[in-house]
Amino acid sequence: MTPRFDDSSFTVAIVGCGGFIGSHLLDAVLERTRWRVFGVDLDFYRLQHRLNHERCEFLCADLADPAVVERIAQFPLVVNLAAICTPSRYMGEACEVIRSNYDHPAALAEACAKSGAWLVHFSTSEIYGKTAADSGELVEDSTPAVFGPVTASRWSYATAKLLAERFIAGLPGLRWTVVRPFNFVGPYMDFMPGVDGEGIPRVLANFSTALLRGEPLKLVNGGKAKRCFTSVHDAIDFLFALFDAGLGCALSFGVGDSPDAGCKTAAGAGHSGRDAVGVSKVGAAPNAGVSKVGAAPNAGVFSQAFNVGNAENEVSIAELAQKMRTIFAKVRGVDVSSLPEPQSVSGEEYYGAGYDDSMRRMPSVAKAERLLGFRARIPLDTALEESLSWFVKHYDVAETCHCEEP
Repeated sequence: MTPRFDDSSFTVAIVGCGGFIGSHLLDAVLERTRWRVFGVDLDFYRLQHRLNHERCEFLCADLADPAVVERIAQFPLVVNLAAICTPSRYMGEACEVIRSNYDHPAALAEACAKSGAWLVHFSTSEIYGKTAADSGELVEDSTPAVFGPVTASRWSYATAKLLAERFIAGLPGLRWTVVRPFNFVGPYMDFMPGVDGEGIPRVLANFSTALLRGEPLKLVNGGKAKRCFTSVHDAIDFLFALFDAGLGCALSFGVGDSPDAGCKTAAGAGHSGRDAVGVSKVGAAPNAGVSKVGAAPNAGVFSQAFNVGNAENEVSIAELAQKMRTIFAKVRGVDVSSLPEPQSVSGEEYYGAGYDDSMRRMPSVAKAERLLGFRARIPLDTALEESLSWFVKHYDVAETCHCEEP
């Protein structure tokens, strides 16, 4: 039996469902399918609108617990999004970053190999290493990876992620797919320091925070590095193309129809930069037969790593700063000249000793297009305006209270 999107007996386990990507995926699964969801995370305050949903069960737990890992692996489809992925932690917490991004995913992969579950593992575009400013497209199966010296703890995250990929690929009997995100952005990404998180978030939340606080945007090493930013909505569409191909799902609902008319969408939830995740319980039992997933019509999506990015959205970090200043001025209804100019700062001054960087990350997207018919479509300005508008609306009151504290 091949599960369909309208199969109410099918359950997907989402590890990291309380994070940025996971919460968007949770919303999409509930709105585009009749599947049940087993969600695991360490916090769930961003999922308040879903906690009592009849098709969800949430578990507040850590992948460091072997019993939790075994339970997750009993579901036929496991999507692992859990990770420590904030650059400031790579320097100060290298050992914990490695445990989070290698030890725990490796244990989950072994459990999935034993149970027969399909593991969709989220890796990172950082596994391509220390790329130069003139580097070309990064191709999943042929681009070599070169990393910085062992003294540059900046690479603790990337090397752990790469080792996890190699471990997953080497496990006999495991059905797996690796996803390599290229700078996903959207509502609920990361946190605002001092409000709902500590430390330094990734660049989009970092710049958004500075704009809301009237501070200069800090350009690490002049903002010369280039990235391709990808809307989280494109990322979710990729996952559904992957599910469709791997499980043979047939979406039976018409355009605009919802299998769950009683649930209105909320744009997702923020990534806390913490390891595996959680909540309370609302009864979704494991599917009795993991073996149901056996007959996938497109076996070509298994044992594959996919870049997921938008090659049309490449921009330098300095250019990103100017775009965000312009968008913020539009959202606020002010003149952009009233905003502080960006300031250059060295990587070590900003992040601490051990910082290093890749100068360009341009994904090849040919494999996803060839095997899944998927190509990201949302333009950079659209993705940035949605992200920044949400950030301003979400944090404006909290930041006003924060700034007015004695």
